[in-house]
Amino acid sequence: MIDRDALKKEIRALLKERDAIMLSHNYQRDEVQEMADLTGDSLALSQAAADSPAKVIVFCGVHFMAESAAILSPSKTVILPRMDAGCPMADMITPEDLRREKEKRPGVPVVAYVNTSAEVKSLSDICCTSANAVRVVDSLDSERVYMIPDRNLSHYVSLSSKKRMEWWNGFCPTHERLKREDVIRAKKENPEAVFVCHPECRPDVVELADHVCSTSGMYKYARASAAKTIIVGTEMGILYRLRKENPDKRFVLASRALICPNMKLTALEDVAQALKEMKNVVTVPDGVRVPAKRALDRMIKVPRDF
Repeated sequence: MIDRDALKKEIRALLKERDAIMLSHNYQRDEVQEMADLTGDSLALSQAAADSPAKVIVFCGVHFMAESAAILSPSKTVILPRMDAGCPMADMITPEDLRREKEKRPGVPVVAYVNTSAEVKSLSDICCTSANAVRVVDSLDSERVYMIPDRNLSHYVSLSSKKRMEWWNGFCPTHERLKREDVIRAKKENPEAVFVCHPECRPDVVELADHVCSTSGMYKYARASAAKTIIVGTEMGILYRLRKENPDKRFVLASRALICPNMKLTALEDVAQALKEMKNVVTVPDGVRVPAKRALDRMIKVPRDF
């Protein structure tokens, strides 16, 4: 059996030796979040990494997240401990798909959710996160907007935006598994609770929510809410920090199906091995990186709204 304490000490020593910073997405395993220098959503982590003096970024997340870090920090080495950690939603739209859709809509701006590949970002006008999607869409000087790849986030944005919106028919398999009946059951079992969910959830699930927000928004909401029990409608990894920051509150996962297998691939052993060998380096060629960074930079100027 592996000595977990010894493994953690080894990782900490390797991080220091490599002049590295360890980042963990909110959906990672508890032990990975515990070890990380920073935890958060994908874009906030990439921005923090760019601001860090560290020369090496160890991104415990999925592939598009490491790409975003590489886009914003081209002079740094970006390591993804598990190269097989992908994002099914990001894979649902290819550059070829987007080119065809743009040809159908000449002049219509494309808003790309950050959950996309670097090449898809490079073909888009502006990126968005779940935290600033509404404001990003509304910031565009166009009556029509085409949004990719998540139909659920796009539908959620369309409820608030005055733009004429169309979107790609992609989705997050994890959030899609949360059904309306799951939420109704959780509410019945916890009548005193409030229900908060991610906008990647199905529209009929979002309808039941007391609050809809990004993962970073959920941390803020949980701290501010007077509710002592909160039903959570997003990937289970978020429970680690919610419980840590709010020991006086109870958090109930809306469904046991809310687990992303890709987010759970990365273990501390993978982090240690990647740092030892300096392997699984993620790079983005300048021909893709420069226009992708332009789309990200445009988004970064738009403030979050939830």
